[in-house]
Amino acid sequence: MNSSSSVPRLVVAAPSSGSGKTTVATGLMAALTARGLAVSPHKVGPDYIDPGYHALASGRVGRNLDAYLCGPELIAPLFAHGARGCDLAVVEGVMGMYDGAAGEGELASTAHVAKLLRAPVVLVVDASSQSRSVAALVHGFASWDPEVRVGGVILNKVASDRHEELLREALDSAGVPVLGVLRRVARVDTPSRHLGLVPVAERRAEAVEAVAAMAAQVAAGCDLEALVALARSAGALPGPAWDPAGALGPSPEGGARESGAPEGRAQEGGAQAGEAQESGTPEGSAPVVAVAGGPAFTFSYAEHAELLTAAGAEVVTFDPLRDERLPEGTRGLVVGGGFPEVYGAELSANEALRKEVAELALGGAPVAAECAGLLYLCRELDGRPMCGVLDATARMDARLTLGYRDAVALGDSVLAPVGTRMRGHEFHRTVVEPGAGAAPAWGIRGAQRRVEGFVQRGVHASYLHTHWASEPGVARRFVERCRTS
Repeated sequence: MNSSSSVPRLVVAAPSSGSGKTTVATGLMAALTARGLAVSPHKVGPDYIDPGYHALASGRVGRNLDAYLCGPELIAPLFAHGARGCDLAVVEGVMGMYDGAAGEGELASTAHVAKLLRAPVVLVVDASSQSRSVAALVHGFASWDPEVRVGGVILNKVASDRHEELLREALDSAGVPVLGVLRRVARVDTPSRHLGLVPVAERRAEAVEAVAAMAAQVAAGCDLEALVALARSAGALPGPAWDPAGALGPSPEGGARESGAPEGRAQEGGAQAGEAQESGTPEGSAPVVAVAGGPAFTFSYAEHAELLTAAGAEVVTFDPLRDERLPEGTRGLVVGGGFPEVYGAELSANEALRKEVAELALGGAPVAAECAGLLYLCRELDGRPMCGVLDATARMDARLTLGYRDAVALGDSVLAPVGTRMRGHEFHRTVVEPGAGAAPAWGIRGAQRRVEGFVQRGVHASYLHTHWASEPGVARRFVERCRTS
């Protein structure tokens, strides 16, 4: 095993979306894992779905590296935290290699993250409609920014032996070695819908087959030894690894809780029926924070649960499609993103759980909801009854709302005091039509200037996906409210 600052690593990038980054990155993770290596999987940007395939390929939690949401200074520490104890790390890029946050230059681009990680880049090129031109394309990407080291290229969708020969001849003059060739005839079934790939949790058997096919493609078509050697050429990471307890700092009572899973309860699995606790949490005990999971709520960052645990909570995952009760002793609720519109009928049919969620929220318990969680708390979604916590209705919409946002808290809430600035990301095809009685959660700054979300009693609900590592006090504030509510 390597220290977290010296873990061999490489970044899988491409000239544009659709070039085959996910196939190569996921297949490489699975192929190297099959060889006995402990592989740490990472994804550039706010994507929640690709990390699910990465986790399936590597057997480890897929983690995101987003320089816009977290800030450039946290990229290397968060990477080192996730890669601790691993033999090698594979980082899948986002969009085209130099495409970052709109209007922000290189910020949050794959190239930016590669530089922050001091990692070599493998460029995946869709070669289906070119021969000699591939050399000009690769040369341009390799020379555009001298701080980005393109250490090799993988040619995707190659038609024949003759096509491969022409491509290799052309690339001889580009000075970038060919580390793999994937044929056009080899196809992997990775179904998509309105927001991208279908999450692993919704199609696990098919996802296992897809990952196996990706692994076979990469193992057959790529030089794994050369890719590992390239990963080992990465420079040492600057600074120490991120740590959730260290990020929180000393608690008001003196001393931070050790990070890691709490004892006495599994972090995943269905909730057990139990009696409601009396108001407040006994001093010294860990308040239970229920986190929605299952196929309908697959969007979450691993660091959120780690921060909640470090802040003193007992994090328990439950499935709103299956479980009719919240976890026993629930003092707070986190409902992240996902696809409630796909499971609207099943979520609505679970009336017992909807009533428990409403009772918890109306009793003043802390509730944090993002995007899908916001929809779940509405009165209805596409005409189907939901929890009714918020006086609002939600419906599917043809228009895609997508992009990074710079937000400021417009009032005090269970997550943040007024004036707190956080960066977030919106990604949805739904519209929420509010009623009355709730204050907005965020003011969106810049060209997107508007108000967004809801704050009422202990509820903070919004379309914005945020990364709590950028503002760890969010987790501490939430857990403290769980103790006292």
